[in-house]
Parts: sequence; structure tokens; C-alpha cells
Amino acid sequence: MGGVSDASLPPLPSSDRTDAAARLREALLGASFTADGLLDLLGAPAYAALARSETVPALRATRGDTPLELLVRLFLLQQPVPRAGLDGVLPVDVCLESGWLRPAGGDTLAATVDVRPYGGSDGEDWFVVSDLGCAVGGAGGIGSRDAGVVLGVGGASMTLAGITVRTPVDSALDVGTGSGIQALHAARHATRVTATDVNPRALHITALTLALSGVPAAGLREGSLFAPLRDDETYDLIVSNPPFVISPGARLTYRDGGMGGDDLCRTLVRQAGRRLNEGGYAQFLANWQHVEGEDWQDRLRSWVPRGCDAWIVQREVQDVTQYAELWLRDAGDHRGDEAEYRARYDAWLDEFEARGVKAVGFGWITLRRSDAAVPSVTVEEWPHPVEQPLGDTVRAHFERLDYLRSHDDAALLEARFALAPEVVQEQVGLPGAEDPEHVVLRQNRGMRRATKVDTIGAGFAGVCDGTMTAGRILDAIAQLLGEDPVLLRDRTPAQIRLLVEQGFLDPVD
Repeated sequence: MGGVSDASLPPLPSSDRTDAAARLREALLGASFTADGLLDLLGAPAYAALARSETVPALRATRGDTPLELLVRLFLLQQPVPRAGLDGVLPVDVCLESGWLRPAGGDTLAATVDVRPYGGSDGEDWFVVSDLGCAVGGAGGIGSRDAGVVLGVGGASMTLAGITVRTPVDSALDVGTGSGIQALHAARHATRVTATDVNPRALHITALTLALSGVPAAGLREGSLFAPLRDDETYDLIVSNPPFVISPGARLTYRDGGMGGDDLCRTLVRQAGRRLNEGGYAQFLANWQHVEGEDWQDRLRSWVPRGCDAWIVQREVQDVTQYAELWLRDAGDHRGDEAEYRARYDAWLDEFEARGVKAVGFGWITLRRSDAAVPSVTVEEWPHPVEQPLGDTVRAHFERLDYLRSHDDAALLEARFALAPEVVQEQVGLPGAEDPEHVVLRQNRGMRRATKVDTIGAGFAGVCDGTMTAGRILDAIAQLLGEDPVLLRDRTPAQIRLLVEQGFLDPVD
């Protein structure tokens, strides 16, 4: 991995020099070049502005000559820095020899890659490497039109990292690794990590990210989707933030999949099933088409492979004009020739019109290999705020599915339940009315769902503390309300199932 993947792009540091990466890591940590150190130095507004590709506030905050200020200007802001200031901060000769730094004229040095501090979920001090200027804001952030650039951590990367189930596993696979952020997270809880990418430059940068973060090397494989794997190769966890953008052509490798419409995401999901071990998870971000005359939920259900349960959540929908404008701006096309911009915009709309696409959805897809006789496939729209990280919530969703599959209505009535933590009840109605128009249960954690319940459902949930069976609670409610207990037992299990499935009630047996 010591070579350069694309002669049109700047040379990368050597990924074979793990000694150089270890010494650079030690120096960066010694200067507090960490996520916490940056926040303390820059302050929240300037720190947040970096995520929007705005560097002016950070430049203003780093006008001094402290070691941390010099490193921020060097690695984050891509400014030449006097060598004299770096000599006591970095192993300069080693960094020059291994390619992390280059002469920049006079007595100054410049970084060859963007190095961005990244805090792990357990407080780890990691570093994500990417091409200069591409750590945030897309390739348009630096006006780059080169298809081979490798971006750093963006919002999509962090979303996927947050929803991934983090139970200890033997093997994990990161498909389309990019700068290696998902492989970095997987290394915390997987004995063996494999990362694939069609772009050899991305594999090189992933190796740099892992080495500079002090994380064991991953198995790096070049190729598209699952093509680099052996026929019999399976994993306990598969993650992918693929090039999911639905675009005409494949101009930018980091975002355009090169297949028509949403075929890349569909292929990724369909092929993942046979690559999963029993009980294993596959988790993806994806875009999907909303096609005239088709139900988008049915379209996504057809993607789910045999032998897998699935939970698919649509987080956002954009009409085709909004979608085209978003990605044209991401590439910086709006800053170029106006006629060229219009031609590209037209090409996007022509592509959508030819396919009958009226909108594009974005969201999460989670598969769990279960080989159940009747797989569970949940497709829903949830555009509301959620609480990240969601990995435990995702795992609990599938555990509840297993519970409900193994309990018929009679078994549910003999089971005990507890109201999930931080669930509150809201009553909605006209001021002064004797009874509310409806009652809502609302979660303040995880998915932060809300669901309407009737008086019996609200009363049942409120009494659930794990001490009485569901049947006994319903009998007490029937006596209190003067209802037939047999009829109440017959009609309530469906509501109990919904409250369990959505996480409002936790089984305690």
C-alpha cells in the first residue's frame, strides 16, 4: 500500500511506515491535538464552523504560535507552517521521509493529507485521514473535480457509526470503506476487520487512518461491493456507507455508484444476506427511488434477502429538483460555468423522468440473519429527531421481534412487562374537558417514538412494573371499568404487541 493510486492526485504518506505513524500519533497527542483539545482551543462556534467547511473562524482562533495552533493550521486548515515552529513539536525528518509533510517553499512545511482528530464513543483519541480539503463539505469544499478524492468524516459517516450494533463479534466487514471510519469503530469490538473499496486510494488512506489511530490493521481488499470476498466468506457484522447517490453517470467515485437508479443500494442489500452468519447484522445507509405507480415501502421490502429480518427507516424525502440541486452543490458545480451547470441539472432531471422517479428517500437499512420461518420486515417513515447512538436500540428492536415470535397471545397474557425508562404520558383535549380526546405515550430516549393509546392501553402501560402478569392487570382493569374480562383479554394482546414492538414495554421474564 505504499504507492499512489491515481497519478492525478497528490502522493500519499507511506502506509508501510507504521513506525512513522506511531511517532506522529505520539506527537499529536502530546500537543493535545485531539477532539477535546480542538474544542477548547477553537471554541464551539469555530469548531462547528469547520463542519460546514468554513475555516475563517478557526484561522482567527489560531493566529498564535503554540504547538496546538500550529498543528491546526497545518493539518486542518492546510496552511504552510514555519519549520522552526514544528521542530520541537513533530518528528519533522521522519514525517518528511514518510510523506506526511512536504516542503512548501522557503522555510515552511505543508501537510500532504488532512488529519482530523476524532473522539471514539468510549473516549478514544483517533485520527481520520483524508485528502486535503475533503474532510468536510464534500469535494465541492475545495472545488475539486477529481473522481478519486477520499473524503473524511461527514454527517452520513457519523450516522452509520451511531446506529451500528456494537456487540463483540469475531468478524466485521466494511464495504466501501472510504477513509476507514467504520473500520475504525469496528476494530473496537471485532476480532478481525476486513475493509473493501473500489478505489485503491481509499484503501491506502484507510490504512493510514488505522495506523495513526493506534488501531490494528484491517484486511484491505480492492473491488466493488462483495466482489473481493471468497465465495464462502461470511461475517458477524457488515456495515456500509456506500456511494448511494442516484445520479446520471459515475463522475465522483466517493458518492456515485455507477449503476442505474438505486440499483447499487438494492444489490448491496440483496447480496448481504448470504454473507451474514446466523444472528449477524448488516447495516447500511441508502437512497431509494419513489417511482410513479409504486409503493415505496413495497419496493424496499422486495430488496430484503431470504433468511433475514429487516428494519428499514426512511428519514428524509426530497423531490427530484431538491435532490439534484443538493448533489450539484456538493460537487461545487454551482460555482462553475452556468451553461455547464444547467446542462448537468437537465441531465439529472432527464434521468429521473426516464425512470418515472418523483422523489428520493434517504434512510437506514438493518438486516439481521435469523432464518426464521416467517421473517419480520418493518418499513417505516420516521423523520423526527432521535437519540444517537442508536446501536443498542437497534439490537433491542430485533430482540423484541424474537420475543414476540415466540409468544402467542396466551403466552403474552401470562407474561410480565415493565414500562420502558423515560416514557411519559400526554393527554390531549380541549381545556376544561372532563376526558382527553386521546392519550399519547412518548419516549424520551432512543427513537423517541409517540403512539396513541386508548384508556385501557394507557392504564395497562401505567400499571406495568414487572410484578403482575398482563392477564391479571387486564382483569383488574375490567373490574374497575365494569367490562367483560374475557372480551378484554381477547382484544388487548394486539395492543400489547405493538407497545412491545415499538419499545414502550419491556418483557421482564
